[in-house]
Formats: sequence, structure tokens, C-alpha cells
Amino acid sequence: MNEENQKLALSRRSFIKAGAAGTAVAALSGVAAQAMASDELPFDREHDIVVVGGGGSGLPTALFSRWLGNDVVVLEKAGSPGGTAAKAAFWYWVPNNKPMRDAGIVDDKADYMRYVARLTRPQSYDPSLPKLGLSDWEYEMCEAIYESASPAAELLAERDALPYRHCPDVPDYWAELPEDKAKKGRVLVPKEARASMSDGGRVAIRTLTAAAKRDGVQIRTGERVVKVIQNAKGEAIGVEVETEEGTRQRVKARKAVIFATGGFTHDPELRRNFLNAPVYGGCAALTNEGDFIRISSDLGVQLRNMNYAWSCPILLEKALAKDGSMSGIFTMNGDSMLMVNKYGKRVVNEKTVYNELVPTFFQWDGEKAEYPNLVMFSIWDQRAQDYCNSDEYGSPIVPKGGNDRHVVRGETLEELAKNIAERLDKHASAIGGMKLSQDFNLNLKATLKRFNELAKKGKDLDFHRGELVIQGVFTGPVKPDRTGNLTMYPLASKGPYYAALITGGNLDTKGGPKTNSVGQVLNNANTPIPGLYGVGNCVASASGRAYWSGGSTLGPIIAFAYRAANQAHKEPSRS
Repeated sequence: MNEENQKLALSRRSFIKAGAAGTAVAALSGVAAQAMASDELPFDREHDIVVVGGGGSGLPTALFSRWLGNDVVVLEKAGSPGGTAAKAAFWYWVPNNKPMRDAGIVDDKADYMRYVARLTRPQSYDPSLPKLGLSDWEYEMCEAIYESASPAAELLAERDALPYRHCPDVPDYWAELPEDKAKKGRVLVPKEARASMSDGGRVAIRTLTAAAKRDGVQIRTGERVVKVIQNAKGEAIGVEVETEEGTRQRVKARKAVIFATGGFTHDPELRRNFLNAPVYGGCAALTNEGDFIRISSDLGVQLRNMNYAWSCPILLEKALAKDGSMSGIFTMNGDSMLMVNKYGKRVVNEKTVYNELVPTFFQWDGEKAEYPNLVMFSIWDQRAQDYCNSDEYGSPIVPKGGNDRHVVRGETLEELAKNIAERLDKHASAIGGMKLSQDFNLNLKATLKRFNELAKKGKDLDFHRGELVIQGVFTGPVKPDRTGNLTMYPLASKGPYYAALITGGNLDTKGGPKTNSVGQVLNNANTPIPGLYGVGNCVASASGRAYWSGGSTLGPIIAFAYRAANQAHKEPSRS
């Protein structure tokens, strides 16, 4: 275990121990003792707004709060701010944004609502109903995104905290649906991001952090919040913090505590008990351990959408190693590339959008009582290695000299299969002893032959690879003189061949305490807990199973950061 993981494990153990101790005290002492502890013990410091988490949710929330005149502190348990957002491309999906309006592109609210409703609850979607088949909560939350994402993005840009550039040609992931009337133009990216838009997260965190320091937001790192402090009225009036040195401190929030701590991607127990698939983790920051789920369990909150995640394929071996540098695989790079399961068979369109590709890994075979696709193998030839390599968007095909420890190589298909089998044996205890089938080699050759025939025709009659507009965006680099179906090309008849072990993972989870459309955390009676707010992946997303488009994580987050900050500003000062 490396030093970073040891620190995280130690911090996590002390956090769980502290939570258990707090529960025991409450059971013995009762409500009166809790109120006394909250009301009478001194605070070490105090602020108007306490933001918990310093990533893509917390920093905008802190800035919006500060610009309203509040004294704001950000408490970040990692050694530096950024969280998952620092590793992300940081596209943000902003319906009816200013560049769209300036260009005369119509993004009507009613059309937007039909699009998101169609994808969020397809089983209940009905365009003839006033709320389209969404629940009241889902409708209100989706409506809030449309109303506030653009004002939030504009304010961040005006204050030089997140200057952006418009991406007019980037389509929504479901641009072919008739409900999607504004098929392109909703995506913004940080202004200084690469032309490929792959490194926006580093740029965004840099500009957001600089703006926070410039404008007087305190950012305190190495401080893990372990408890919400309430007074006798049940109002959130502060938090208890554990520092890197192991000391405990109490931080008062005169107006509000706003959690922005991310999901529970890196808590195996929460994943096992809430996600409906055997996920091995993901590319969220290693500090995303579901802190707010555990902290809020004593507060009588409602949990929603705990079975859902923002999903993406990941490299199995990096996930098992808890490699903090791992990126999700946003595009399965390569034209002379395909993906097969343990039986050597193609079972999916490899260019399917990442969130929609993941369920294939977790299909259950009821007759054989197995997950036949739990680990699949991306296989490519030397041509793809030469022309389709990339260091962006989590590509398994990396440039020469890059980190290729995940790559399996073979001069022949037989040697490749042998080396894949050896790599599987290395991880047998983590994947249920999964092995290649006895007819893997025979099936693989037949699969390659079939794929090559289809590639020569330029039409994937089996899985329709390359037929949706977004698949062309996500295919990755190809040889410059390519024509026809750019997502397919025949694999070479001779080696060397390459492979990588792929499984399904999370960008992050999307379930947690239920909030209303201004970020207030709701109790079991569906009323706000005074002074307690949540923004981002630590609280429930109303998107359900849907991933509406690139940036449909961060666009809504910015909208709700804006709304939560404005509502928290109105809270009475609890002095």
C-alpha cells in the first residue's frame, strides 16, 4: 500500500471509529446531551458559510457564496483542492447558454424538458402529461438546471473564475432522438483547455482556486469533516473536523453548512450494498468515500438514486491497484480494434457512449450463473498502435513511452491469448477465478474474420458501430487519410497484437441525501434541515439512469452551486 493510500486508510478508520463512538454517546445520553454538546461546547473558529469539499462542486459554491458578501471557508480532506474535477475533461453542459442565444440557436425550455424526461424515466415518459412522467421532485430539479446553469456559468466567467469557450459542434449523446431539438451547442469548456478539450479539469481547478484566494475564500486542506453539529432546534450550526495531525476541531457556520464531498466510488461497502453491479471502483478522486452518506445517517435524511452512477469503462488492473491517476475510458480508441469477452466473442458496439457501454459488462447469464462479460479484452493491431494511440480520455492505446503496464502483447493471436490468460490468473481472487473459455482461440479467429469482412464494407451489420453522430466524435485519432466509416478498419492478418483488460466502473456515484431545487437537504418529512445543504455527487441526482450529454455532470452541479449559495445567503445568522 503506498503512502497516500495508507493515509487515506488511517483517516477512514478513525472516521468510522469516530462515527461509532458518536452513535454510542447519542444512545446513552439522549437528545438533551446532544443539544448540550452542540450549544455549550466552544467553537475553534467560525464563518458564515462552511463548504465541505474543494472540488468541482465546492469551489463554485464557495465563490458564489463569497460574492454575496459572506465569510466563507472550504474544508478539503485531501492535501490539495480539486477532487475528481481536477482529473476531468470538465465539459459542462449548459442548456440555453449565452453563446447559443447570441447565435440565434433556439433551446426552448419545453423541448429541453422533453429530452431530459425521455432519458431520465423512459419507462414512464409521456409527453402528453404536464410533468412528462417525471416525479414532482425530478421535474423541479431538471427545471432548475435549465433556469440556472447559464446564469451560473456567466457569473463564473465574468468574475474570471471560469472563463469558457463555446463548443458549437459538440452534439448531445442522443442527438438522434426527436425530443432533442437543440442537438448541438450546449457544451462549454474552460477557455484555456486543449483543442481536444481533454484537460479542462486542471485548467478549471486552477482558475477557480485562484479566484477563491483572490476574493477571500479560505481553503483549508487536510481537514476531514466527520460530523454535523446541530443545536436544540435541529439546525445545522457547524461541523466537527479531524485534521491530518489527528486533532479534533469545531467549526461554526453562522448561516449554513454546504456539503460538496463527492460520491462513494471508493467505499467498497457502500458500492456493494447500493450499486446493482459488481463495480471495481472508478476514476473519481480516492477521497470520494461517501462521507456525507455516513455523516447524514444520523440526521434523518432521505436517500435517493443510490443504485445509479455516472459510468464508464475502466482498466481493470488500475482499478484493482487503486491507481489515483486512472482516468475513465471515454472512448475505446482504435479503428482496427475490437472487444471480446471470455468466449472470444464480440457482444457490443465498442464505440457506444461510455455510460451506455458499461451495462454490457454486468449482464448476467442465468443459465451459467456467471457474468460472461465482467472483464472484456480490447484487442488491437500494430496499425492501431501506430495511428490511434493517445494520452487523452483514458485511451488504452497509449503512445510509445507512455504508461503501458496494462497492455498485454503477443506476436500471434495464440500468444496473445496465452498472455491474457496469465494476466487473468494474476487477478483470479478479485474476479471470481474468471478464465478464458477453452474455445477462446477458435472463437476469436472467427470473430476477427467477421469483423474484418464488415470493416471492409464499412458497415457493422452486427452492432451498428459508427452509425450515431456521437460515435464519430468519440472514436479517437485515426490515420489522416482515412475515409468511409472512420470507426472500423480490418485488423492485420499478422502480429504483433495488443490487448487490455477492461471492466465497468464509475466516474462517480450519483446517489445520496435528497435535496430540493435550492440545495437544501430534506429530512424524512420532506422538509429542509435548517442550515444544511448539498451540491454535486454527494447528493441525489434527479437524472436517474440518464447521462444526457457530455458535461451533464458538471453543468447541473454549477447550476445547483449557484442556487444553493443564493439560498444559504438568505439564512438567518445563528450567532
